[in-house]
Amino acid sequence: MVLGKKSIRIHGADCGVEALLLGAISSIGGFLFGYDTGQISGMLLFSDFKNRFGQVDDGSGGKDFEPIIQSLVVSLMSIGTLIGALCSSYTSDFWGRRKNLSFGAAIFVIGSVIQITAVNSWVHMMMGRFVAGLGIGILSVGVPMFQSECSPREIRGAVVATYQLMITFGILISNIVNFGVRAIEDSPSSWRIVVGLGILFATPLGLGVFFVPESPRWLAGRGDWDGARMSMARLRGLKHDHKHNLVEDDMKEMREILEKERSVAVGTWKECIIPKKNGVPKQVYRTLLGVALQFLQQWTGVNYFFYYGATIFQSAGIDDPIRTQLILGTINVVMTFYGLYVVERYGRRMPLFIGAIWQAAWLAVFAAMGTAVDPANSKASGIVMIVAAAMFIASFASTWGPICWVVIGETFPLRTRAKQASLATSGNWLGNFMISFLTPLATAGIHYSYGFVFVATNIAAALIVYFFLYESVSLSLENVDYMYSQPEIKPWTSAKWMPAGYTTRMKRDEKFFGGAGADDDERTQVSSSRPSRAVDDEKLAAKHSTDLPRESRDERVDRVV
Repeated sequence: MVLGKKSIRIHGADCGVEALLLGAISSIGGFLFGYDTGQISGMLLFSDFKNRFGQVDDGSGGKDFEPIIQSLVVSLMSIGTLIGALCSSYTSDFWGRRKNLSFGAAIFVIGSVIQITAVNSWVHMMMGRFVAGLGIGILSVGVPMFQSECSPREIRGAVVATYQLMITFGILISNIVNFGVRAIEDSPSSWRIVVGLGILFATPLGLGVFFVPESPRWLAGRGDWDGARMSMARLRGLKHDHKHNLVEDDMKEMREILEKERSVAVGTWKECIIPKKNGVPKQVYRTLLGVALQFLQQWTGVNYFFYYGATIFQSAGIDDPIRTQLILGTINVVMTFYGLYVVERYGRRMPLFIGAIWQAAWLAVFAAMGTAVDPANSKASGIVMIVAAAMFIASFASTWGPICWVVIGETFPLRTRAKQASLATSGNWLGNFMISFLTPLATAGIHYSYGFVFVATNIAAALIVYFFLYESVSLSLENVDYMYSQPEIKPWTSAKWMPAGYTTRMKRDEKFFGGAGADDDERTQVSSSRPSRAVDDEKLAAKHSTDLPRESRDERVDRVV
């Protein structure tokens, strides 16, 4: 059967145009995250912003922030995102993945309006950032989950990594806008333009998400199998051929897993954090792993530079700190493009491990140089610190930035995916809050020695990846579950593991799934090289009874749930 004209072959996967549109529109959620993160760094330097919301005399007739107030203005957004991330587990399951994203975008717009209307009260501005953070938190859970549930396994990593790519774009655009309006920093229009543009950027997400398919896994979980089939067909570019073998194969795989999950009831919050025998392998293990990775993504130190980079480089004697921030933002974007290649070519484990070690090394250089030689009095010291920051960000952008979101999107079972993703992402926002709140206080007390804290956290991150994270590249979400259920597989050997019936993770063994000469009704040819589950189990077992152990249908479902 010939695939529809709207199907595009990407990395061995047959994708519909709507699947690509889904990835592009949903990734705007990442853009809003990055834009909101990057804008505050430059705004803290604007004269009008400081004079309106500052508390102390800066010595030149203007005002500046007390460290604790500056911490609150910057960091309360992260508290909002943490709460929003937890709420997203309910809204995404109740309303659906699409409406959840539209709701998050609407909350972000409301928060931006509150900020624009602030006049002289730093509390007013802080609460606006808190409300905007609620929307960002909802999107930070909803976008990677929506993308991972709708993407073919062959390109799932790259698609989910576009979320981080758009975060970097958001940071870069906010730096460009800050750079462009600094000429009018004495006017309230400077910071209001920066905040107001966020509303414009949120509109395509809030409205555009309704023009792409709903998650087929969410529809199937609610018993809407016709809707799930049509959604799957649209994502494969087979809208007018929804009974194609490729769609049948995907649907059969989903049905088997959901039938098993329903037999053990609906997943609860309790089982995400308390070990329980429910047929789901290493469930609490994966919750804790997800929380640790997301928390440590923030404690790599990246937002030390993106929240306070302009302030840091200004204190280091850099003539134009916003321009320096713009350069770092550009490096962040360019290297994230490379990260899209890294996540599919080299997997998840080794890039995260090597990236953490590399980041620790350059942060050590940054902290040591800033501590040994006062950069305000040494141009050479300032240059070395900028280079070290650039090398750190290059590593983060190609490893920990995108790959952490990919891991969150594919590690958890469907039964409790929304809840575990919310908990893991809440770990990210908890780390984000701690960084944004503690940095002004820490730098006021220990200055650049604060960088040594991030050296230690990066080393800890490398150890956690090596000893606890399983390699999930190119596996279906169901086979990721199966891999975690195998007691003989260790994280450091998991990259060599392959599901039954595969010669490599990207290529199936045709003999196992039917092979040459098999009758057409006993096999399903799948052009994406995914293993077909449409083959009748009993016929398959009989055909290979001489060299393969017999496995019942229930046993096959058990092993992937």
